[in-house]
Amino acid sequence: MSDNDLHIAVIGSGGSAMAAALKSAERGARVTLIERGTLGGTCVNIGCVPSKIMIRAAHIAHLRRSSPFDEGIAAVEPSINRPRLLAQQPARVDELRHAKYEGILEDNPAITVLRGESRFIDTNTLQVTGTDGTESEVRFDRAFIGAGARPAIPPVPGLADTPYWTSTTALASDTIPDRLIVIGASVVAVELAQAFARLGSEVTILARSRLFSREDPAVGEAIETKFQAEGIKVLNNTQASQVSYTNEEFVLASNAGELRADRLLVAVGRTPNTDRLNLEAIGVETDRGSVIVNEKLQTRVPGIYAAGDCTNQPQFVYVAAAGGSRAAVNMTGGNARLDLSAMPEVVFTDPQIATVGLSEADAEVRGFVTDSRTLSLDNVPRALVNFDTGGFIKLVAERESGRLLGVQSVAGAAGELIQTAVMALRAGMTVNEIADELFPYLTMVEGLKLCAQTFTKDVKQLSCCAG
Repeated sequence: MSDNDLHIAVIGSGGSAMAAALKSAERGARVTLIERGTLGGTCVNIGCVPSKIMIRAAHIAHLRRSSPFDEGIAAVEPSINRPRLLAQQPARVDELRHAKYEGILEDNPAITVLRGESRFIDTNTLQVTGTDGTESEVRFDRAFIGAGARPAIPPVPGLADTPYWTSTTALASDTIPDRLIVIGASVVAVELAQAFARLGSEVTILARSRLFSREDPAVGEAIETKFQAEGIKVLNNTQASQVSYTNEEFVLASNAGELRADRLLVAVGRTPNTDRLNLEAIGVETDRGSVIVNEKLQTRVPGIYAAGDCTNQPQFVYVAAAGGSRAAVNMTGGNARLDLSAMPEVVFTDPQIATVGLSEADAEVRGFVTDSRTLSLDNVPRALVNFDTGGFIKLVAERESGRLLGVQSVAGAAGELIQTAVMALRAGMTVNEIADELFPYLTMVEGLKLCAQTFTKDVKQLSCCAG
């Protein structure tokens, strides 16, 4: 068939789906994009964008209350007007959704937007139930599943009968509770816990194991130390066994005793939105709802592709978008692969957490003999002049060759410095090569060079900007 005859059905309109639709249209295909809810998916509407707005506002409140320069700049307890802060979120969300999703789709004649819920009838047909209840069929040559995910809810007795928060409802709240309990110990839970604490809540985190248990232990330890300094209570190895809600108060029974709060935030991960797609009927393989794809974003069914949070890929919007665009190339006759060997991860706590590649433990599991160095931030000039030296940078290398295998950092600008580490990994650089590179002085990214230098020398004995 010619490109103009190729019809691709795209389920969803978030990061992966939009990338798939736009790249498919760019390569000459005709696209029908099917969305059951709000265009734009999780990131712009209820995830990345509104959460980072709230986190930034909380950071400003924190700095007004306390900073390393309080001796010379008078601190002041901020007055928090949550309704006015909240009003800024949807305004910016609406702006970005229109600019990056609605407007682009309206202007692309090769893409038809169909509003409704999708369900596979066979490997070339979707049934779509419209928002008005009418049903139609969409025949396609290829299909892309970008249905995203929703907050997962643990089966804690009594929880379902309470007005608990998910990240979605927490971000939309026009009040800051006096007492907040957070169930969860990974990205969303920890980011929002700190934000609410800085806006005035007394926050307690229930971690089933410990903070960021899948990362290098130093990561969780550094964040827990920071949280303790800010008055955030972290209860490790703690789980709720019962939840009730009476007289506008949550009561949790746990192995740490009875806990009470005004609000309860549940943030223990996300569940793929695949349960209504009828995937089992057409043979698409899933694992606990996640669509299993290979490096070409193919499912086990020819012509059916998927990417993003509804798959077995890491749940980051940039991974979703990269997967969607590569799937589109493959659906239109190309040959593209998604390489996640140097995938950066960033957590927007303060200090930020950023990692790429292998941790020391992961590298050793894969058979590498490793050598690693950890540099505390009191050795980084930028951190010193900021009077903010909490955190570290760690480099993991292959012992014999010195080749960089991974980087973990907890630092104020860790999210900014990590991309340099990504490029070094992609290039197969050794720690000696990184140590010999030119890095601008008084930047946090210079910490990568300094950490690399510690493989062969004592950086405490170097001048400020020694090469």
